[in-house]
Amino acid sequence: MEIRDLKEKIIQHRVELHKIPELGLCEFKTSEYISKQLKQIGYNIKQVAKTGIIAYKEGIEKESIAFRSDIDGLSIREETNLSYKSEIDGYMHACGHDGHMAILLGFAEYVYNLGKLKKGILFIFQPAEEGPGGAELIIKENVLKEYNVRNIFGLHIYPEIEEGKIGCKAGVMTAQVGEFDIYIKAESGHGAIPHKAKDGLIVAAQLINSYQSIVSRNINPIEGAVLSIGTIKGGERRNIIAENVILEGTIRAFKQEVYEKIKERMATINKGLMEMFEVKIDMVFRDMYPSIINDNDLYCKIKESSLKDALIELEPMMISEDFSYYQIEVPGIFFMLGSRNEKLGYTNPLHNSQFNFDTEVLMNGVEMYDSICRLFDIY
Repeated sequence: MEIRDLKEKIIQHRVELHKIPELGLCEFKTSEYISKQLKQIGYNIKQVAKTGIIAYKEGIEKESIAFRSDIDGLSIREETNLSYKSEIDGYMHACGHDGHMAILLGFAEYVYNLGKLKKGILFIFQPAEEGPGGAELIIKENVLKEYNVRNIFGLHIYPEIEEGKIGCKAGVMTAQVGEFDIYIKAESGHGAIPHKAKDGLIVAAQLINSYQSIVSRNINPIEGAVLSIGTIKGGERRNIIAENVILEGTIRAFKQEVYEKIKERMATINKGLMEMFEVKIDMVFRDMYPSIINDNDLYCKIKESSLKDALIELEPMMISEDFSYYQIEVPGIFFMLGSRNEKLGYTNPLHNSQFNFDTEVLMNGVEMYDSICRLFDIY
């Protein structure tokens, strides 16, 4: 069997999975579909991390490599004209995970029909990449150790790179990310008598302005860092001084020390504003995904392989990905699989309600995984 013989089946996988986007750890229909397809191929499957699925093909040697696909969707209402658009209102595969699953299912079928492998291959269909982080759950279940995984590979369809190209780099490729919630407890009063109240919105405005000085004035300009506040909720009506205000935001950085410096400065600013305005400010911080750090030796080998003509060396990106948890355990490489096609109109960004890609991207992904296996002498 040749990889191209599976094209129509791989496309059909993508079509069926695109119809049923589900949020992290609730991917029940998705998990059922993946399980059914893998069993039909001939694999024994195992459920992990609540809704995740793994399949394994044994090799002559005890060690193995792994390939991972994320399986969750997003809470975005789809606005494409696809005949197979989402059947679940308000949810969409707007980040290409339907494509990732189709690629890995196609590759799993191709591998199954090969002869005996030199080393084993573990196929990981992982839940909750968009949150709360299914990769960490799989690590905690010791899946990589159970199957003696020595290296791991993953990909993400990426419309900022031309279709047919592969983006990657050695070392840090994505940012470490954290989320924060700020709760301001002030004192309400009549809008006509503001001096008898403590205005939570004034405190919020000062807080936002002060936070924005952290990156511009406390972080070395040559270091990458982001602090963004995405939501602010406060007040009851136009003539009442706001008592309770909630702000939600994110920080991102490439270096741990920069990341910690931002958190430290936020806490200091909060303390100062509490004293200045005589209010209470509580901050809830959630450390999310670490940085993706691609293994240098693996990258150098790939850079000199048959993939070199398609390879584009990326600059570090402020996006985040929980594939990074696997790389803490074993050396790995994460690729950005180009999907930008100006001629066909596939230019919308990730997490966009009209995001889509050409089906040829699916075949590029399967063929890339095949090249990696041949490069590392898996079969």
